[in-house]
Amino acid sequence: MTFPVPLRQMLPLLGITVSAFVFNTSEFMPIALLMDISQSFDQTEAETGIMITVYAWMVAILSLPLMLAAGKMKEKTLLLLTLLLFALGQLASGMAPSFPLLMGARILVASAHAIFWSIAAPLAARLVDKGKSPFALSMVAAGTAVAMVFGLPLGRVIGLALGWRMTFLLIALVTAGAMVYLFFVFPQLSPGEPFTPGDLPGLFRNRPVAVIFGMTIFYASAYFTVYSYIEPFLHAVAHLAPAAITAVLIFLGSTGFLGSFAFSKMFGTYPKLIIITGACGLLVPFFLLREGAPFLPVLLFCLLAMGVVNTLYGIAMQSEIIRHLSTGAAPVAMSIFSGIFNMGIGSGTYIGSLLTARGYLPYIGLAGGLLALVCGLLCIFCYLPFMGRKSRELRNRS
Repeated sequence: MTFPVPLRQMLPLLGITVSAFVFNTSEFMPIALLMDISQSFDQTEAETGIMITVYAWMVAILSLPLMLAAGKMKEKTLLLLTLLLFALGQLASGMAPSFPLLMGARILVASAHAIFWSIAAPLAARLVDKGKSPFALSMVAAGTAVAMVFGLPLGRVIGLALGWRMTFLLIALVTAGAMVYLFFVFPQLSPGEPFTPGDLPGLFRNRPVAVIFGMTIFYASAYFTVYSYIEPFLHAVAHLAPAAITAVLIFLGSTGFLGSFAFSKMFGTYPKLIIITGACGLLVPFFLLREGAPFLPVLLFCLLAMGVVNTLYGIAMQSEIIRHLSTGAAPVAMSIFSGIFNMGIGSGTYIGSLLTARGYLPYIGLAGGLLALVCGLLCIFCYLPFMGRKSRELRNRS
């Protein structure tokens, strides 16, 4: 069997891909287990659901401070300690005797999450030869796509069969396995340029990176205004049966594979096309969503575009951040990117909740489209002018 990269590079890359699957499965798993967790602690689902919001905001708040604190640590050591912290947090979640302790355990998990998504893409890109980073980043995205398709349903099945605690404990076990695997196959990478808190202003003086940060808050807010309420939209506006909604959501999750494949094959040759598609591609499906909802082929097109564009945007922006910065600065910038993205998740979910509460659920696509329009304009008028510049020139500005 042949791989696009040598086996010595593919083995640690597979470990990061599996870790990405586990981290993404864990982030949204409580959504599928909300009812069971609520019953265990004699709470309403609304009271228990606060841990999902707290998780997202803790990732947003902790990403940058944790990466600055870990800035001088060797990459392999940091990766293994992150997986250890994640496993311990999952173990504590599964054994928590009270809801406050469960919340504390989830904050541990969120801390590990904040670090992992700051280093995953830069590490994947550094593992492979120059020119193969699009493939490496698409592998990490594939782990996310698998989590969206299989991770959440699998967590739900385990929770129903064995209880929600066992789901967290099994996540801890899989994480421990990934940690041991990476201990043996992950190489010691050459040290990057050191990054200190004093270098932080330079990240924001790097204009293309600063523009990416600005684009991302609008992009994530736009996407999650729609995505967070897509299930009630499919029920109340598209009038789909429960079984059809499940099938459509699985279809939406699976579109990430297509986005990952397209990125790995096309970004090296057509980077500008991929970036424009990622930044502007939500406009058509979002503005079409309300009118197209009653027509299944149109609805499926909208969801296909949503899923592919979301994958393209995430990988392309991470790739561009890595291109514009030194190896020492990239993980810190990625922590800011992750924090901003999670702020967008919280903001988009809040906007969607306001619209839904006021009876405007059919118009979530319009609201998301307006936010996506700002992202697209920033891309076209503020980011694309940097596309023709050499990465070395851009690094010197940071």
